[in-house]
Amino acid sequence: MFAIYCRKSWLAREDGDFMKILIGYDGSLLADAALDDLQRAGLHADVEALILMIAEFWLPPPMDDDSLEKCPPDASSKSAKKAVTEAETLSRYAKERLQSSFPEWKITSLAACGSPSRRILAKADDFKPDLIVVGSHGRTAVSRILLGSISHKVLTEAHCSVRVGRGRVATEPKKSCIIIGFDGLSGSLAAVESVASRFWIENSEVRLLAVSDPVTPSLIGRFVPPIANLVEEVNQVERERLQALAEPALQKLKDAGLCATL
Repeated sequence: MFAIYCRKSWLAREDGDFMKILIGYDGSLLADAALDDLQRAGLHADVEALILMIAEFWLPPPMDDDSLEKCPPDASSKSAKKAVTEAETLSRYAKERLQSSFPEWKITSLAACGSPSRRILAKADDFKPDLIVVGSHGRTAVSRILLGSISHKVLTEAHCSVRVGRGRVATEPKKSCIIIGFDGLSGSLAAVESVASRFWIENSEVRLLAVSDPVTPSLIGRFVPPIANLVEEVNQVERERLQALAEPALQKLKDAGLCATL
């Protein structure tokens, strides 16, 4: 299971260009699940992926923003060295795990120090990915207490689409079941375009979810038939409007070979 916030079409690149993916990894089971879940993301072979593993230091001294890989001055301490070594090992493990699923991808790994969300966003400014992938929760006790604050910060501050993995580690990819919140505006149209442009596992299903905000009569108005009838007519018109807006999007998904319903 995953959630995605789509800010632009992922595949809107020139022919021959690689789609760029930045993956924030911390070695947790949910981070592994986020890697495995990419098998159901409908991505093609022309992908350049960067796995970023952060050695997390709480309350570190000031750091030089121009150097992502530079660790705090106290990094010579035994605990800091252990954290950095572990980060490097985990980043290599994540690269091997992802490469086994996508042998055609160009994948690199990088270990860095500092605040995970800050470093992911800083690297995104430099790497300029089309997509950032993170797990929903961290593996440390503090990360669990913060309950997804890292993924939330990346989600709200990144300038590209963000995929938050929330599922379990899966040994084999299954068909994808996708819900697209649809309101007819540019954001939902971009989401439909993105889904229709990708390469999904056979028999994948898409459900367009168009929800109207119904007009509700006042307490007294509910007992006045003309008012109640007028409100129902207004709500019916709104439902029909959403239905009409969704039909072209629904057809686009069907033309892409997806089992799409509204």
